[in-house]
Amino acid sequence: MKNLFLSLLLAVLIIGLMSAPILAESVNVYTSLDEELARTVFERYQDETGVEIRWVRLSTGEAVSRMMAESANPQASIWVGGVGLGHIQAKDSGLTIPFEAENAQHVPANFKDPDNYWTGIYAGPLCFVSNTGRLEELGLEAPKSWADIVKPEYENQVQVANPGTSGTSYNVLATMVQIMGEDEAFEYMKKLDRSVVQYTRSGSAPGKNAAIGEVPIGIGYAHDQVKLKSQGYPLEITFPEEGTGYEVASISLIKGGDETETAKELYNWLLSEEAAQIYADTFVVPFRDAELQPGAVPISEVNTIDQDDVWAGKNKERLVERWNDEIYSQ
Repeated sequence: MKNLFLSLLLAVLIIGLMSAPILAESVNVYTSLDEELARTVFERYQDETGVEIRWVRLSTGEAVSRMMAESANPQASIWVGGVGLGHIQAKDSGLTIPFEAENAQHVPANFKDPDNYWTGIYAGPLCFVSNTGRLEELGLEAPKSWADIVKPEYENQVQVANPGTSGTSYNVLATMVQIMGEDEAFEYMKKLDRSVVQYTRSGSAPGKNAAIGEVPIGIGYAHDQVKLKSQGYPLEITFPEEGTGYEVASISLIKGGDETETAKELYNWLLSEEAAQIYADTFVVPFRDAELQPGAVPISEVNTIDQDDVWAGKNKERLVERWNDEIYSQ
C-alpha cells in the first residue's frame, strides 16, 4: 500500500511538472518607454528574477511597423510602453494576444482593453514646452492654446514629431480631429505645418531639443517636460486651453513570441506597486498609488478632451495617410 501511495504521488508530481508553463531564462522586449526609464525598470527586474531582458527601444509607430514586418516570425514576446493608440492598432491588426494579468485589477477599466489585449501603466497629457530664454530673444510668449501655436509669430519656431512614426504626434492629429472634425482639423494641421521647423521621428525629441535651445517650442507629453525642467533646463510648460489629448502608456503580449510564459511574468510585474514607484520616480503618474515627484501633473488636473482611443486606433492608418498626402508631401 505504501509503495502504491508513493507511486501515485510521484505520478501526480510528474504530471504537474509536465503541465506547468516552462519559463525561459531570457525574454526579448520591444519598448517605447523613455530609454533611461526602460533601463531602470528592466535592470530591476533582472536583478530580482535572474531573467535576462533583451530590449530594443522603438517609438510607438516603429514598434507597430516592426511587429507587422515580423508577424510571420516574431522577434520579441512583449511590447512595453508606447501610446495606447498603437496598442489598439496592434490588437486590431492581429499582432497581439489577450492576457488577464493578476495586477491588472488595480488599473481603472477605462485605461485597459475590455478584452485584455493591453493594459495601461500610466497616463500623460499633451502639452507645449517652451525654452524661456529663446522666447525672450524672439519676443514671444509661451503658447496657451492650439489657436496660439499657429499664429504668424510662431512660424518656424515649433518642433513636433511625425505622426507616421510617433504615437505622440498621432495623438496630436487625433486630438485635433476630435476637437474640430476631420476636414477642419486638416486645415488646422496645414497652418500648424507653417509653424513647424522640423518633424522628428520620436515624440520625446521636441522637448529635449527645446530644453537645449535648439528650438523655442516643442509639443510632447507633460511628464517628459517636467523631468527636463527638474534637471535645470529653462522651460515653461503650458496646456492647450481648448482641451488636450493624452497617452495611456501600455503593455501588450506579442502574438507568436517565443517566450510568452516568461513575458507574462514580466507583464504582471510591470503592473506591480514596485514598478509603479519606478515610473513615478521618473515624473510620470502611474495608475497604482505611488509617491509622485515634485511638478508631476496628474491627468485629473488638466483639461482633457473626451478622447476616443478605439476610434483613433481604427482610423490611424487612414488619417496618417491623409496627413502624408496633404501636408508632409507638400
